[in-house]
Amino acid sequence: MEGSTAAGLRFIRFIQAAFLALLLCASGAGIAQAQRLPDFLAATPIGELFPGADRVDAPAGKPMAAKAYAGGRQVGVVYLTSDVVNTRGYSSKPIDVLVALANDGRIVGAKLVEHHEPIVLIGIPQAKVDRFIGGYVGLNFVESPPRHGAPPPVDIISGATVTLMVIGDSITRSAIAVARAYGIDKTAAPAQQAAPAAARVVDDTQDAAQSWQALLDAGAVRNLRLSPADVDKAFRDSGRGDAAAGAEAKSDDDTFIDLYAALVSVPAIGRSLLGDTEWQRLKERLKPGQQAVLVAGNGAYSFKGSGYVRGGIFDRVEVIQDESSFRFRDRNHQRLADVAAQGAPAFREVALFVVPDDAALDPVAPWRLQLMVQRVLSVNDKAFVTFDLTYELPRAYTRPADGAQPPAASAGNPAAAAQAAPADDPAPALWKQIWRGKAGQVAILTVALLVLVGIFFFQDQLTSRPLLHDRLRLAFLAFALFWIGWYGQAQLSIVNVLTFFSALRSDFRWEYFLMDPLVFILWCATAISMVFWNRGAFCGWLCPFGALQELANRAARRLGVRQVKIGHGVNQRLSTLKYVIFLLLFGFSLYDLGLAEQLSEIEPFKTAIILRFVRYWPFVAFAVAVLAAGLFVERFFCRYLCPLGAALAIPARLRIFNWLRRYRDCGNPCQRCNLECPVQAIDPTGEINPNECIQCLHCQMLYHHDQKCPHLIQKRAKRERRRPPAEEPAEQVVVMHRAPNPNTQPES
Repeated sequence: MEGSTAAGLRFIRFIQAAFLALLLCASGAGIAQAQRLPDFLAATPIGELFPGADRVDAPAGKPMAAKAYAGGRQVGVVYLTSDVVNTRGYSSKPIDVLVALANDGRIVGAKLVEHHEPIVLIGIPQAKVDRFIGGYVGLNFVESPPRHGAPPPVDIISGATVTLMVIGDSITRSAIAVARAYGIDKTAAPAQQAAPAAARVVDDTQDAAQSWQALLDAGAVRNLRLSPADVDKAFRDSGRGDAAAGAEAKSDDDTFIDLYAALVSVPAIGRSLLGDTEWQRLKERLKPGQQAVLVAGNGAYSFKGSGYVRGGIFDRVEVIQDESSFRFRDRNHQRLADVAAQGAPAFREVALFVVPDDAALDPVAPWRLQLMVQRVLSVNDKAFVTFDLTYELPRAYTRPADGAQPPAASAGNPAAAAQAAPADDPAPALWKQIWRGKAGQVAILTVALLVLVGIFFFQDQLTSRPLLHDRLRLAFLAFALFWIGWYGQAQLSIVNVLTFFSALRSDFRWEYFLMDPLVFILWCATAISMVFWNRGAFCGWLCPFGALQELANRAARRLGVRQVKIGHGVNQRLSTLKYVIFLLLFGFSLYDLGLAEQLSEIEPFKTAIILRFVRYWPFVAFAVAVLAAGLFVERFFCRYLCPLGAALAIPARLRIFNWLRRYRDCGNPCQRCNLECPVQAIDPTGEINPNECIQCLHCQMLYHHDQKCPHLIQKRAKRERRRPPAEEPAEQVVVMHRAPNPNTQPES
């Protein structure tokens, strides 16, 4: 037993040393990826990408591009699509394509240089992808701009529809943007010829609810209605008459789709369509500047499709605004039962989408919701067309921006108006606005942390009262689960750790981490608490998923579920799994942070806490399986699989203070704390393993319990034996008055 304990400690020390070594390597490895175009150009011969060119200048400008030369004559520019547009695919990562653009606006070369698309990586030959990209060579979007709703000029490969649509869209829009930026598009009107429009923002003072018809009349809700005939015509116009012949089943009213969209982050529109309760929830969820879109539809065709179930992405709808576009993922989606506006029709499906954190949508600028209609003709053949639902926020829902000058104020000098001085009081940084908006939540969490500090500082007084300790711990665990987790969405994750180290290696900015006040405060509290109480303050008291496990185990024991006792040696070996998992994730993050984030789904936190089990079934099944194991082995995931717990445990030996009190005979011969520790963090020798301890204070309750702790029981018995006997009370003479015995003669 002692040998296994020593081996376990040696392994933990090895893990700590390995992590420090990786950290040192990480500090020198990993270059910021802001300047990737030079690297890709250096690895690609210019003659292969730009026929006839023999050299390129150093990349420069905005958007970044490199001028290409043939001899001494400039023949065009070379750029990277992800530097110009932010279109992303299933992986939510940029798809990088090098594009060579000639002086006349013609694309003369294109090459896929980097991507992280699982759909392309699995099952689609690279040659087919290269052939698809090569189909754009020779096209000129300056002379022949693409029509909205028209299919891509190159046939899509079946099985990679979304990914290749993203590639094609990024090539198309980036070519137009670069042509305008570098003067290739001669037809574009100079920007300085137009008088600058007065800046406007959403008027958040208007929040009166309106009827459905009023919203339609005002243009706050926009509609796209398609019949099967409209769709068939679009397929025929695109040259896919075979797809038109294979029309989908028609609905009763001969409506293919009746699609509606609205910007519900605007107060008046959101309150009208969502109702007071849902609108308040949305307000609390949205970060300052973040937008939300409601999409509703009727008819035979679903705008959701089933792609979001398989891969987490809604591949049938895309939001496009200028050179930016994005698709929604399952984490951005909330299903609604109906639309709350008075007079609204019943809809087959209603979805509330929040714009992803890594995307942006200007609420006062026009944008469009692009609907993809797809028809499967055979296993290897799919056809699709797109339709646009255009949206522009009506002027009635906006107001002039603070400090903005109307055009008439500088009618004589439009250029001067464009260069007007900014307002005296600039808007505060976004993170400051977020903190102000969540001041109440920050206050509640701060009070909870102060209560936890009080619990630890006065742990002797608390644990000497077992019932009070148990009830207070139960209440705090419920608070961690329901308020911190399911309400505040402040579940810390190993992804936070990996992102932090990635930021240290590239472009570290505190603003990134200040965007979520509750998460930031919890991380600060956890970091400080590790000096005093190792990882136990977070893992044992503040982790929502840890609280869910412990509460579920308590309920199971109340119902008579028999607990599985794992031997100390086996427990020591199993506990090393979480360190291996963490090191693997950390190593992958040095190579590809996106891949590491996908692998971090071994944490069921997102499924159980963030999404409250509303997710694709394999994720839910895994989370339920982990919780089911925890019914028999308390905190099963925390003890054996949690990479976050491993990351917090590695620096546990650096703690300065040791608050947990022990007796000299703990472990020899007494084994009660070892046997009763909920997570088996106490060795048979009596020592508490700080890497595994969750500071539940159960051992401290036993330490003070004079009826459970063998040391105190024995000490009390010795004290009673050594106590001098009390003085015997003086014998009292009691005179008994007895009746005379008739057989006895009286004394003479």
